[in-house]
Amino acid sequence: MNSFTELWSMLRQHGSSSKRESECAQLWSGFSPALQQSVFNAIRSKLEQKRFVHYDPLRAIQENADALRLQTLSYADYYARYHTTLPQDGWRMANPTGNKVIYVKCQN
Repeated sequence: MNSFTELWSMLRQHGSSSKRESECAQLWSGFSPALQQSVFNAIRSKLEQKRFVHYDPLRAIQENADALRLQTLSYADYYARYHTTLPQDGWRMANPTGNKVIYVKCQN
C-alpha cells in the first residue's frame, strides 16, 4: 500500500504546487485503501508513460479517483443482469453521447 507521502512526493516531482497539501491529504484520507492504491497506480502509470497529469495536485487526485469510481454497463448487459431497465443497486441510466444508453454507477 502506498502512502499519501509517496503520492505527494511523486506529484511534487511532477511539478505540482505545494500549496494544497492539506486539502489533498484530507481528500486522500476519505478514500478506501483500494481506491487510494488505484489512484496512486493510475497517476504513477500516467507519469511513467509521459501522459497528462494535472499540475494542480488536488485536481490530479480528483480526476483520477473519479475515473476509477465510475462503473459502466451497456444497456444489454444491465438488462441481462437485472431483467429490468429500472434503476437498481445504485445504477442509473445515462446517455452521455446522445446516441447510446448505458448504465453508470459511482463507487466510493
